[in-house]
Amino acid sequence: MTLLEAVAELGAGATAREISEALGLPKATTYRLVNLLVQDGFLVRTPDLSGFALGAKVVHLASVAAPVRLPSAARDLLTAARDHVRGGVHVVLYPEGRVSLVDADPDFPFSDPVRLARDPARYALGRLLLAEADSLPDRDNAPGLNSAAADIRRFGVTRQIGELVPGFGCLALPIRDAGGALAGALGFSGPAHRVEEPSGVIRLLAPTAERLAPLLT
Repeated sequence: MTLLEAVAELGAGATAREISEALGLPKATTYRLVNLLVQDGFLVRTPDLSGFALGAKVVHLASVAAPVRLPSAARDLLTAARDHVRGGVHVVLYPEGRVSLVDADPDFPFSDPVRLARDPARYALGRLLLAEADSLPDRDNAPGLNSAAADIRRFGVTRQIGELVPGFGCLALPIRDAGGALAGALGFSGPAHRVEEPSGVIRLLAPTAERLAPLLT
């Protein structure tokens, strides 16, 4: 990471010698690290092969990490929903088949955003995406997916009950674009009994999910 920062500061075309001097690293170490980063796509050689520039993987990581700020109308809708629902209300989007938490409830913080991104099948918000994916992961290694399709047929949502925290659960209502494609989800987390019988939560949050759709897609 320090080497990538040095290339960013030196600018495109930075040579291995310049990087070595900027970081105070031995030349042999610098050459080895630069070559590894080129192989992995984090650095690329300039067209004249004299220097290096940041690669596509760095750009991708920056785009993933960049915070998404929801439109003010969407934030107003979420504030109103959170005022009427006793529990956490969160929004995720599904860019390029990933689960991206873009607005977590400030009063009921999301338990583990990193685990949601890494292990989405553990959460209702991830199960919704996986249940509609063209190619599902191995169901034996993706708990909850066997019941996700049934939940969608029965309730129009996906659920997770007591698997991460005893006595608590979560559900996810789809947010779809104008063509009906899944673009994101509105999630609820709270006591397990409200997820086991989700009609009350769905009744409260479904209008918000519908109104969020044109604002987020």
